[in-house]
Amino acid sequence: MASAASVTSLADEVNCPICQGTLREPVTIDCGHNFCRGCLTRYCEIPGPDLEESPTCPLCKEPFRPGNFRPNWQLANVVENIERLQLVSTLGLGEEDVCQEHGEKIYFFCEDDEMQLCVVCREAGEHAAHTMRFLEDAAAPYREQIHKCLKCLRKEREEIQEIQSRENKRMQVLLTQVSTKRQQVISEFAHLRKFLEEQQSILLAQLESLDGDILKQRDEFDLLVAGEICRFSALIEELEEKNERPARELLTDIRSTLIRCETRKCRKPVAVSPELGQRIRDFPQQALPLQREMKMFLEKLCFELDYEPVHISLDPQTSHPKLLLSEDRQRAQFSYKWQNSPDNPQRFDRATCVLAHTGITAGRHTWVVSIDLAHGGSCTVGVVSEDVQRKGELRLRPEEGVWAVRLAWGFVSALGSFPTRLTLKEQPWQVRVSLDYEVGWVTFTNAVTREPIYTFTASFTRKIIPFFGLWGRGSSFSLSS
Repeated sequence: MASAASVTSLADEVNCPICQGTLREPVTIDCGHNFCRGCLTRYCEIPGPDLEESPTCPLCKEPFRPGNFRPNWQLANVVENIERLQLVSTLGLGEEDVCQEHGEKIYFFCEDDEMQLCVVCREAGEHAAHTMRFLEDAAAPYREQIHKCLKCLRKEREEIQEIQSRENKRMQVLLTQVSTKRQQVISEFAHLRKFLEEQQSILLAQLESLDGDILKQRDEFDLLVAGEICRFSALIEELEEKNERPARELLTDIRSTLIRCETRKCRKPVAVSPELGQRIRDFPQQALPLQREMKMFLEKLCFELDYEPVHISLDPQTSHPKLLLSEDRQRAQFSYKWQNSPDNPQRFDRATCVLAHTGITAGRHTWVVSIDLAHGGSCTVGVVSEDVQRKGELRLRPEEGVWAVRLAWGFVSALGSFPTRLTLKEQPWQVRVSLDYEVGWVTFTNAVTREPIYTFTASFTRKIIPFFGLWGRGSSFSLSS
């Protein structure tokens, strides 16, 4: 068996004299020396002093014909074998493993010293009393341990990959939620900014009107006072002049003059009229809409930042046969024509209802239901417990696991233990449903005016599923978050 040193020595013998590397596509020239075909071709392309002379061998300087390259296939095979030996010697792997000290093939493994040995090493005194095994026999238990480790590591790697995938999805959901909340904040503040600008214009216009009326009354007051002062000044001047006259002239018409002065009543003008004063006192009332809007703005902003908009799709496996669902599962319409729907345990068979595809087990969530009752009928909106009765008559009340309101033309009812007709400022056609699972609140509000409709209080222990019902030809609803 060739040692590593002898392999290196052989490799030096098959080097190209031009590039000093291992021969590649060796060719032989007329003098018998061997070179790489590429190196010799480039060497021949270098012009000599005499263009007419043939090139000379780089080693012995014997001339040769450039086109007379003879491939040396035998040498090429030798080069390939030497490279293979070099690879085995370098890696120390495979059947050609040899002992660096004795040049013999390695067959044994010393368990005590964890060393690989050849026959000569095994016979040495230092390993004589040690446990000795053939390489494959010694490797077998380690291979088994490696197999177990690989199995565990691959399993853990898959678990980590699953965690990474799940967490990346959660992160993406969170990023989407943050983006949604950012848009909500921008939208709400834009709405508030517009409202504030409108209120500013209204209040400033009212103040401008008050300012004009005050200036007008001031001018009228000044004119009235000037007239009174002028009349009193004339009487004073008349009396002073009368008093300066002789007795005969003073007594002439004296009684008439005194009566005229004594009966003269002063009109005491008022600078600010009661009506104008009342308008000034009532002006703070003009800011009440602003106060209410600010309160609603803060409540809505906190609500939308606190509650998570949830995307809902309808579950066709639960839909009553009289309900037509859209392809995107975002809309349902009532029809008197029964659909060809298989009777499965999840489907409502008497109540014309449908559930959402997924339920809720924690957190605060909100969604919007747009209702169309253009042709009459009614729509029921709310949530139910996952074990709500699907077959036979469905009693719509909290005791049966149903928390909902019913909307029809002209009235809205909260479906409690006893249905309660609600008094609202206007009929809601877009209803926001909000669920706080931990607190146990199911809140309904007018999604347009934000007017509260009704709130149920419960204690949830099972999965809660969004719930919808329809009755009446052409009645329908659609979903949005």
